[in-house]
Amino acid sequence: MPSLWIPITLAASVLQTFRTAQQKRLTGVIGQNGAHFSRYFYGAPLAALLLAGLAGQGEQVPTPGIDFIFYCLLGGIPQIVATGCLIHAYTLRNFAVATTFSKTETIQAAVLSLLILGEGVSLGGWAAIAIGFGGLVLLTTARRSGGTIPLARAWREPATIYGLASGFFFAFSGIGIRSAALSLPAGDSLIRAVTTLAAITAMQTVLMGTWLLIADRKALRGALGFAWKPAASVGIMSVVGSFSWFLAMTLEPVAHVRALAQVEIVFSIAMSILVFRERPVMREYAGAALIVASVLLLLLAR
Repeated sequence: MPSLWIPITLAASVLQTFRTAQQKRLTGVIGQNGAHFSRYFYGAPLAALLLAGLAGQGEQVPTPGIDFIFYCLLGGIPQIVATGCLIHAYTLRNFAVATTFSKTETIQAAVLSLLILGEGVSLGGWAAIAIGFGGLVLLTTARRSGGTIPLARAWREPATIYGLASGFFFAFSGIGIRSAALSLPAGDSLIRAVTTLAAITAMQTVLMGTWLLIADRKALRGALGFAWKPAASVGIMSVVGSFSWFLAMTLEPVAHVRALAQVEIVFSIAMSILVFRERPVMREYAGAALIVASVLLLLLAR
């Protein structure tokens, strides 16, 4: 079915919303590091199983080279940092606002491409960036209790810094992950994507597991011990969600998939209100709406 990508993208958005919500809950049980590590530790075996299943069906698994390993590190390490910033942002602002901050990755990627790679931005692209900036101003200056924070101070608020940092590192990570998949010598887009997913999650598990073994054994014991069931659900939803994104992007152009994926903001607002009993103020609703509009316009302008 030509429109199969639509329900797959919606399912991926729902899974991502539930996964981040579960991470937010898990943070209160085993800490930010434990909730973060769970995503990789329990996701890596499932990603490896998925790759083995494709290989068992006759898919030729491409042989990775040095370039692939380098790009996996370039994609995987920033993703660890981005996820850590996002989880911390959840503790500083409500669920919906923190998620919206992370969605600025598309806007930040456009600006980075202009500044670093010299890639031009169309008139529609500049309009999208301006709209997104307006949305950020509304989000950063909104108070939980209503009213506003002076703009000069708002940009220095920890929630703003961590939220925008998550978007920045997610944008950087996306470049590395895509480069890793494209560096593989053979295979269609699906087998390249799953090979990259399996390699990066395994690498992230080793890197973060080693760091926790040295610096935060309590979080490690929590993720592997008494909280293993909710921790495992985070990893499973993460990998199934990632696979859904990859599958959708093999069926439809990436820009269309990413445009529809902005529905995650709506899911996040619903989750914030119905599950976490958080009430975004009107400025936060308006800011989120402008950022969604900005991302959609930016994707259409490409």
